[in-house]
Amino acid sequence: MDNVFRKLIWKMKGVTVYALVGRSGTGKSFRSKLVAEKYNITMIVDDGLLIMGDKIIAGKSAKREQIFLKAIKTALFDTEEQRQEVIEALQHHRFKRILILGTSERMVLKIASRLQLPIPSKIFKIEEFASKEEIETATHIRNSEGKHVIPVPTIEITRNYPQIVYDSMRIFFKKRLPLPWQKKVFEKTIVRPEFGKRGRITISEGALGQMVVHCLDEFDDTIKVKKVLVKNNPEGYTLTVKLKVPMKSQISGILKELQQYIADNLERYGGIIVSQVNIEIDDWV
Repeated sequence: MDNVFRKLIWKMKGVTVYALVGRSGTGKSFRSKLVAEKYNITMIVDDGLLIMGDKIIAGKSAKREQIFLKAIKTALFDTEEQRQEVIEALQHHRFKRILILGTSERMVLKIASRLQLPIPSKIFKIEEFASKEEIETATHIRNSEGKHVIPVPTIEITRNYPQIVYDSMRIFFKKRLPLPWQKKVFEKTIVRPEFGKRGRITISEGALGQMVVHCLDEFDDTIKVKKVLVKNNPEGYTLTVKLKVPMKSQISGILKELQQYIADNLERYGGIIVSQVNIEIDDWV
């Protein structure tokens, strides 16, 4: 109830939430300041951090984590301490518009919920702000060199996370009138996260299937998993779970709850971004 009340308060204050969605490495952080400038957005939530202007005002950078799966949890504000720090900072500062960055719509909705913010009124796709060639270039740099971007000046990152700083860049944003004093310059920091120094982490289809089976055993041990099909999409994993269900089981009322349970547990304990869970009743027993 308290969470619902807080979200209502934000709406009464006239706060609007926006989101920018795109798969990892496509340039969301790189372009976030330009999106914020275009829509007069003063707050940005990116990879576990709350950013206002050129300052980190709360949160913990996922780039600092030494383990990739822990980095995902940090980006999702998984711990109570991190969530409360950001929530208190949001309540303390005055703002009207905030931008949440994420790899999928489900991710930004979860972040908004965890930070007790309203549902985003507008969800932008990275393709609206970057060409296919620019996205491919950004993805290549991410995959080959492991470089990430944090949308604040290097001096700010060096103060907080000196061990991950790699370089900096300056981005010029042109106003409508071509006057020198109407140009804005944004400095961004290029970093190499700790988890990026240790190679890639992949999770096999079999391992995901085992995790789903474990979830079902905890949820309802009378329901059995017959097969799990996994598809790795840019925005996250799509799972199709085929079940054996007891004939007398009242399954219709709990299917949606089961979908959410599987997605939440894979995310929480495996650091896995799940974009969709499809449930199929494949057999009755």
